[in-house]
Amino acid sequence: MHVLITGGAGFIGSHLADELLRRGHRVRLLDNLCEQVHGGRAPDYLPRAAEFVRGDIRDRSAVVAAIAGVEAVAHLACAVGVAQSQYEIEHYVDVNIRGTAVLADVLANERHDVRRVLLPGSMTAYGEGAARCAACGVVRPNIRTAEDVAGGRWEPRCPTCGREAASIPTGESAELRSQSIYALTKRTQEELLAHVDRLCGVPFVCTRLFNVYGPRQSLSNPYTGVTAIFISRVKSGAAPVVFEDGRQTRDFIWVGDVAATLSELLESGRGDHGTFNIASGRATPIREIAERIARLMGVPIVPAASGTFRFGDVRHCTADISKSRDAFGFLPRTSLDEGLAHLVRWSLSQDSRDGFDRTLDELSRRRMLTRTV
Repeated sequence: MHVLITGGAGFIGSHLADELLRRGHRVRLLDNLCEQVHGGRAPDYLPRAAEFVRGDIRDRSAVVAAIAGVEAVAHLACAVGVAQSQYEIEHYVDVNIRGTAVLADVLANERHDVRRVLLPGSMTAYGEGAARCAACGVVRPNIRTAEDVAGGRWEPRCPTCGREAASIPTGESAELRSQSIYALTKRTQEELLAHVDRLCGVPFVCTRLFNVYGPRQSLSNPYTGVTAIFISRVKSGAAPVVFEDGRQTRDFIWVGDVAATLSELLESGRGDHGTFNIASGRATPIREIAERIARLMGVPIVPAASGTFRFGDVRHCTADISKSRDAFGFLPRTSLDEGLAHLVRWSLSQDSRDGFDRTLDELSRRRMLTRTV
């Protein structure tokens, strides 16, 4: 099989390329090597066996050339970062929505051999995760406002009776309540490519990824994943900063497990026309991630809870992975302990630049942080 990976020089895209090559497939990578992530240069980890094409997903001629002769497309080209998307709105919409629209238009109107399209979507599309109220049962809490958390009341509440509601795993059928520009753009990507599936019969599968972590996440991009941000802070001798009280939870999945699953879906065709959560199915407090990283790095640093609410953040979102398990036997293989240890070992040999303070200043300047009383 010949596969095109858009955004193929990126964190997940490059791991997917390695996995597909290991399985004996041909791989073509399309990437514009954006300055914020790659500094305009191809990373050293790109596999030599893959064909690399420098080009932009918004450039129709580049997309037409890139899909020539390929049988499957994994669409990972994307501007990533929830906080940054809230004020760089035009850029995120341009890259994520217009770029996907270009790909969709080419698939609908040009001659090609593409028989499958895969989109790694995002858990951010859900917004606040599902919860259970002791009085009302399963509910979807409303979006938290600055007023809600101003007194340090972080937990979501039942939209019916107002009581605190306990987080439970969120399934794919849950209503999408995107709370950031990034989330809205990822949701729109799903809708565009699903429409092409219906319109043109090009089978499409969407995997909603939760918090993917592992080697190759940029240690110098302050808008990257939280594990990489924490590592950069500790390497610089500073304490990792957690928003709110640090007890908000996320669902972490190892990048190797993601790459293997995406490869299997591209190969088998299982999951076509569907949407599936890809995650561990386990909730982990953000503060605990920071503590584990500091401990693994042998640095006696205690995470600092900022006591601030970042506009657009959710309190809890954990995946219900039963649909993925039943449909194609998905099962995460790498424990969080094993994955974090591997990530830290890799990070010690990498250059890093801690830009978190600059990011915090930017968020404060744009009034996107609310401090509790």
